[in-house]
Amino acid sequence: MTKLKLGPLADDRPVKLTVELPAAVHRDLAAYAAALAAETGGDAVTPEKLVAPMLARFMASDRGFARGRRSANG
Repeated sequence: MTKLKLGPLADDRPVKLTVELPAAVHRDLAAYAAALAAETGGDAVTPEKLVAPMLARFMASDRGFARGRRSANG
């Protein structure tokens, strides 16, 4: 298996957010959680625990977002 983009998840203070996902996305999140647990040797996490680190990783890798954020902060 190839190395997953997410590593072990940090235990951070959460902010509650309610979203609706297509069933296929939820199934993929569950499969990703199982693959992550197998790769890291840790316990499986719930799919909702993956959303924040995945979004953070996505935003960190988006050069246009980073550029816009830097110019907005002056």
